[in-house]
Amino acid sequence: METVLVKEYRANLMECAHSGHIAMVGENGVLKGYAGDPGFVSFTRSSAKPLQAIPGIRGGIMDKYGLSAAEIALMTASHRGESYHLQALESIAAKTGVTESCMICASSYPLDEASREKAIRGKGKRKLYHNCSGKHLGLLSYSKSKALPLEGYAQPDHPIQREILQTVAYMAGLAPKDISLGTDGCGLPVFALPLTGLAHAYLKLARPELIEDKATREAVKIITSAMHAHPEMVAGYGRLDSILLEDDNIVSKGGFKGVYCFGLRNERLGFAFKILDGSEEEWGLIVRGILEQIGYANRSTLSKLAAAFPGYIENDEGTRVGRAETVFKLELI
Repeated sequence: METVLVKEYRANLMECAHSGHIAMVGENGVLKGYAGDPGFVSFTRSSAKPLQAIPGIRGGIMDKYGLSAAEIALMTASHRGESYHLQALESIAAKTGVTESCMICASSYPLDEASREKAIRGKGKRKLYHNCSGKHLGLLSYSKSKALPLEGYAQPDHPIQREILQTVAYMAGLAPKDISLGTDGCGLPVFALPLTGLAHAYLKLARPELIEDKATREAVKIITSAMHAHPEMVAGYGRLDSILLEDDNIVSKGGFKGVYCFGLRNERLGFAFKILDGSEEEWGLIVRGILEQIGYANRSTLSKLAAAFPGYIENDEGTRVGRAETVFKLELI
């Protein structure tokens, strides 16, 4: 039931077509629109990071360790390993006493090109450079605050991971048994659930007042306020997550292999989509297409998306040689 979301043309001939699914939900997770199969089951990958941060913030690590809003935002991040990311990561480690060696994520180079070159010429790979390191530091800090073992923090039966699964299910309006587990690239459990459930969770992130549990509601307010205050921490300047988070009406986060989610506060809508070939290049075009189709009011955000993701294809020398365009139409209910 997948549908083509984006087509790419070179010399006016279609070169690629990217198919996938989109879910659009309203309050209580009621389906409001779709393209393809809105119930398609997708792994969350890094789109789960704001949800995975909830137990630690709910458990009081912000006050216990004196964490800043920028540091909390970094716990939701797929960061690029730029200097300001590294400074905040090292600050979290210093405040919490969690050492870099405690993290199970692999030693990596930064994703940011300039930072990567600097690391190659410097001391080489570090675990802090891994794009998921903020999440890992957050989970280890929470484990430490509860006097739980740091070893094994990534195992599904660790108390921290059991609490995260319960939280993800609660935010998605599902039972934990309805969520399948795999292992993410960084070594932590990753969740597979319907796009409708993921969209529902993002609606709650955008509208915390819809969350009945007070402690969870207050934690979400802290997390999303931090993401809005420091969008550059969540991804990096010019990245889609950070561009969207400059708009206080939007809470957004992407994940590897083509999954992307966002919630709209004023419109009371949540969205999740999956590009089946795992590509991420089309995210900005698809988000912009969705917002345009629903008549999104903030023209500034649409202009930023158009500037950052204009839809033309360039060759290695920067010459325009083709175009990419969205071809889906949301079926509204």
